[in-house]
Amino acid sequence: MEEIVERSLLYDFYGSLLTEHQSRIYRMAVFHDLSLSEIAEAAGISRQAASDLLRRVDRQLQGYENNLHLVKKFNEVRRLAEQIRKLADDKKTENFDEISGLAERILGEI
Repeated sequence: MEEIVERSLLYDFYGSLLTEHQSRIYRMAVFHDLSLSEIAEAAGISRQAASDLLRRVDRQLQGYENNLHLVKKFNEVRRLAEQIRKLADDKKTENFDEISGLAERILGEI
């Protein structure tokens, strides 16, 4: 399941950098959970071509992430925001300095 979430996030951030053909095949695999045979039939390509394309796109999307770190930054901001929410839910005045520090870290990420 974690792999599906990771692939979805990579596609959400970098999918617009793919060709229409790459994007279509990738969506079939990741979002519609089609098998290689089903993808090959729908796209009019061989099963091996579908497999190769998916591997290439996975590497390409991961390469974008390795260079740009947008998913990593998004996950960090989400984690910090969750901490802020928990601290704010406590409604303890001594948490204000910690909340402020977390907010500063978020602002540094964006």
